[in-house]
Formats: sequence, structure tokens, C-alpha cells
Amino acid sequence: MSGEERVATGAATAGDSDELRRRVVALRDLIERGNYEYFILDNPTISDAEWDAAMRELRAIEAAHPQLVTPDSPTQRVGATPREGFATHDHPVRMLSLGNVFDEAGLREWAARVYRLTGRADGDIEFVVEPKIDGLAVALTYREGTFVLGATRGDGETGEDVTPNLRTVRTIPLRLRDQPGDRSPPPPPALEARGEVFLPRGAFEEFNRRRAEAGEPLYANPRNAAAGSVRQLDSRITADRPLRFFAYQIGWVEGERPPRSHWEGLMWLRALGFPLSPDIARYRTIAEVAARCQWWLERRDALDFEADGVVVKVDSTGLQEELGYVAHDPRWATAFKFPPVQGTTRLREITINVGRTGALNPLAWLEPVGIGGVTVSRATLHNEDQIRRLDLKLGDWVVVERRGDVIPQIVKSIPERRDGSEREYQFPTACPTCGSSVERVPGEAMSYCTNASCPAQLKERLAHWASRGALDIEGLGMERVVQLVDTGLVADVADLYRLDRDRVVALERMAEKSTDNLLAGIERSKERPLERVIFGLGIRHVGERNARLLAGRFASLEELCAASLDELVAIPGFGAIVAQSVFDFCREERNAALIAKLGAVGVRTRREATPVVTGGPFAGKSFVLTGRLEALTRPEATARLEALGATVAGTVTKKTDYVVVGEDAGSKADRAVALKRPVLDEAAFLALLAEVERGPGGPDVPVAVDAAGG
Repeated sequence: MSGEERVATGAATAGDSDELRRRVVALRDLIERGNYEYFILDNPTISDAEWDAAMRELRAIEAAHPQLVTPDSPTQRVGATPREGFATHDHPVRMLSLGNVFDEAGLREWAARVYRLTGRADGDIEFVVEPKIDGLAVALTYREGTFVLGATRGDGETGEDVTPNLRTVRTIPLRLRDQPGDRSPPPPPALEARGEVFLPRGAFEEFNRRRAEAGEPLYANPRNAAAGSVRQLDSRITADRPLRFFAYQIGWVEGERPPRSHWEGLMWLRALGFPLSPDIARYRTIAEVAARCQWWLERRDALDFEADGVVVKVDSTGLQEELGYVAHDPRWATAFKFPPVQGTTRLREITINVGRTGALNPLAWLEPVGIGGVTVSRATLHNEDQIRRLDLKLGDWVVVERRGDVIPQIVKSIPERRDGSEREYQFPTACPTCGSSVERVPGEAMSYCTNASCPAQLKERLAHWASRGALDIEGLGMERVVQLVDTGLVADVADLYRLDRDRVVALERMAEKSTDNLLAGIERSKERPLERVIFGLGIRHVGERNARLLAGRFASLEELCAASLDELVAIPGFGAIVAQSVFDFCREERNAALIAKLGAVGVRTRREATPVVTGGPFAGKSFVLTGRLEALTRPEATARLEALGATVAGTVTKKTDYVVVGEDAGSKADRAVALKRPVLDEAAFLALLAEVERGPGGPDVPVAVDAAGG
């Protein structure tokens, strides 16, 4: 029997087994080399016919010998059976958003801030400039060189596990390259690569043409098509779509020293087999960077992918660390956004949506107009002042733009085109939902419905409570919320936890399984941490960050609501406006009653007990960490210090007690010496940390080790 016949019939001897395994490895190597040369190097040496023949042979062998199939085989890009939903994935390192600049002046202001904060001048810092692809951001995890997990960005801290779908994207390597012969570095024990999944423009047009022929709805733009494709529950659908991937950053790495610059990181990713955006460049002056941004802008329409701007990053990872972050944005990077696409159309009507806090949000309804590949029929107007500022009349011709190519906004009216048929718009003095009076808060631009029991507010509060950043209740979207409120089953969020199964299953479009899933999701939400419960309450001005600060300061909702205004104002990072909003919320009788009801139905209103440190060598001490630590990550070091009562700051001042200096430390180490602040190298810091953690008997004052050798 020939080798081909043995493959076809599945018959194989023990000797054949080793031979087949070697053949499988050879075929996989050939196929992956073909992909690398075609997609990464753009210089294929393997013909299409040879690649196709290798894939056919590999599929035949694996079909006859399933025990030889592995997750990283090129044949596994075809997709798998559908799933019921996506699991969540917590990103070990946050996937941050970027701040924006919209012109050269803004770019130069950003660079000036970088120079000022680092003590450098123009020409002293290298910047990497790359296109900002408008796709879906994902994080890819590899262990021992094999792709094991892929997740969407989500809110930056938690995304969705879409591993089976991302396996089908041909430009995502299933195995990292480990080819000593061509000088490629060996893959690290573990690595996360971040990048963008997108649909090329040409492929998008063909994709939409086929959907039109099949009578299926068309996607508005390539980004929506890419996002929709990656989030298919059936990965076989994803496999049928011509998605591509470009890497743009190393998220984290284990077992290897991270590259010292962003550029080195990109080149390492490329050597490991990841495709990069074309024409990435590195410059030393901001004039060169600005010219490159203009170069990209002029080529925007000729690109085969959607780009909504250019990303500019400080190259040195040491300087990146020194610059740090502000809120969710890194100071060391910015997005130079391309001018938004505009269109002209007519304003048909203005309607009012009532938000969860009672805010009246005006919404403009437009005659549909195509802008940047998207049909726009609605636009935000923000508030009454904006309507007056734009001098809007119903029936006006208006200029609409998609800021950042995402959110449509009216930027101006065109009075010259008025013909007398236009009508004045009167902002409501009564809530359009419940008819209650409307008040405008002094010093604010928003007007608010005064009825706390307004059905529109209740629906928005329930939807917010169930949202992913809050209690994350699966199956409780706005459509279901409307049902629960309109049928009288729910009058506040606490009522969710008292729902009667028989009454829920009797609702329209509800079945046994969907009811059980909804009630199970509600039950699971009882165990969400305190910070998410605080965020879910929908307190004005309290987003996820402020909710975390409150949960870190107060052990329970009861303790929070007993806090004085002075205590709230004293929270680091809190301002007077936020503190007043929290204070007012807690003083409202209905909110106090709601918190009591939540505790009664079993929702966690208290954070898990942690020991309160009131004494010890580190209690009340201020630390600054700079440079790269070898033994533990920055978050790990921060957590251990905070557990001992210390605070970790980002800037060295005269009040700083200790500066911990790791590898590639930046100017913070120099500033510590200049200010005569105690400096600890990593060895001294770790020894001291371990000694303090052991408890009584530790030193009262840490011994400083001068970074300069003193």
C-alpha cells in the first residue's frame, strides 16, 4: 500500500506514524512560511499551486488521523460549531484609549508638553508614526509560541473572548516563528500582541456586493463589518470573511526583557510573524512628524484600509514610563485625527430623550445623508444652549460632521438657504415623558426632569444598572427593561431581585429558557464588587474611575452615605463638584431607601474585608516607582505597598518618602537625588518589603541606597 493510500484509508503502522508526524510538521512549516512571505514580507517564494497542494495534503492527513490535529494547525482556521455566548476576559494590562489632536498646532502643543515633562528639547526624542486603522482592537495571547487566547478591547479592562473567531483570520499567526536559520528570535514563554482586525476596502466592497445579491442587509462601513464578523457566535461565518490583522504594540511579555523602545517591539513582533501597518516611520523632530501626518492625510483615500488618523508615540519605553498617563490616556502617545467628513442636509425635527439622571438630551432628526460611507439620519445636540448657539430652526439646512468619524454632530446652520418655511424650536418646560416640571441647575447647561419616578429615568437607570461596566446582567437590554417597567413588574433596581418567574415568562417574546437565563444573570449580579455597585447607582459625575475611588475609601454603601462633605472632598482625585453630587445623592431619602432594599435582597453593598494598616514602617509613607523591576510588575509592587499602608505616587516631590529605582530609570531618579529623597534599588526594596510583610520586628526606617552610588 502506498503512502497516499495509507493516508486515504487511515491505515498506518508504528513506523508510518513517525513518518506522518514529520510530514505534518513539514507541511505546516511550508504553509506558515508561505503566509509569512505573502502577508508579512510581500515577497512570496512559494507558488499558489504549491501552497494549495500542501494545504490539501495536510487536510487529508489530519482527516485520516485526527490525533495529529493541534489547535495551531493552519487547517483550524475554518471555524468551529456555534457557541451560546462570549466569555469575558480581564486584560492583565489595560488596553488604553488615546487622546486626540486635530491639526498641526495641536500636535505641536502635545509635543511641547512631552518636552516639558521630560526636560528634553525638539530633536532629543524619537517618535514613531503609524496609521490609525479604523477596525476592531484585539489582544492576542501566546504561550510557548502558540496562540491560546484572543479578546476584544471592550472597555479597556474587560473584553470578550473571541479566540475561535480570531483563529480564522489568516494574518494572525497560530504559531510564532522559531526559525534559527533566518535569525528570528525565539518566541518568549508568554506574550500578548495587540493590534487591529479590519476588512480591506476592496474586500469590503466585494463582500457587500455578495450580500446584496443574497438579499442580506449591507454593512455601512468596513469597521462595522470587521466588528460584526469578529463577534459572530458561529466562527464558521467569521472564517468566510476576508479579515486581516495588523499588530501595533506588545501588550506584555513574560520570560524575556521587554524591548527598550516601541520600534524595537514592532520589529520583534514582525520577526515573530506578525504583520505590521505599512510605512511605519521614526523621526526626531516634530516638524518631520507633522509632515508625515500630512503625507498620510494626502494618501487617505488611496489606502486599502480605513484610517481615521495617525498615531504618534514616544519611542523610548523609559520615557513612556516617565511620562505616564492621565485618566485613560497615555501622555506619551496621541492620535492625529484626520478632518471629519461633512455633509449637508435638512433638520426635520428635534426630540428629547430623558436620561437616568433626568437630563433632557435633545436629538436632531435629519433627512438621511451619506457621510464617509455611513447614512446619517440623527445627530446629537447636547443641550438647549447648543441649539441656541447654532441658531437652529426646524427645516433648516445644516452642516453635519462625524467627529472622529464616529458620532454625528450638527456644526452649523445655513441661514442663507432659509425660505420662510422654517419653524422656531421651543425647548420643553415640562418633561416630555411624565409631564413634570423641568429645572435647569445653576452653572450647568443641562435641564432636568424634577420627577425622580419618571418612567423614562427609571428605564435608563435600569439599563445602566445592567450594563457591562456596572452589574453586567446578561439578557437585560433596553427592550426587556421597557417590558418590565411598562408592565409594572419593576419600579426600581431592587425590584429586579424580587421578580416572579411565572410573571416574567408570561411576558411577550419570553420563553422558559430566556426567563431562566435572565433570572440567573440577575442572581449572579449580586456578587459584583462594591465599585461596580456604586457605578451602577448612576450618581451624577460618578463614572467607573470615581466609583473605584469611593469603593477604596469606604467599606460599604452605608459608610459612604454617612460620610461628610469634607470627607468626600478630601478623597485624592475628587473635586468639589463630584463630592457635592455624591453627598446630595446620599441625602435623598429615596436613595437611602434603595440602598437598604439592595442590601435586603442580597446585593453586595460592602467590599470584601481587607486589613486596615494603621501602623508599621510603611504606614502613611509615600513611594514613587521608576524604571523596570525584574522580580515583580509595577501593579504588583503598588498593591503590596498599599496593603502595608503606603501610597504610590507618580511624581517625585519634597514630600516623597522613598523612590524605588529599577532598570532604565528615567529622570525621576535624578530628581530624587536632586531633592535628596531616599532612593532604594530593587534588591534593597525587595528585601525591605519582605521584612516589613513578615510583621513585628521589622525596621522602623528603611535604609536608603543612593542611586548614584552613595
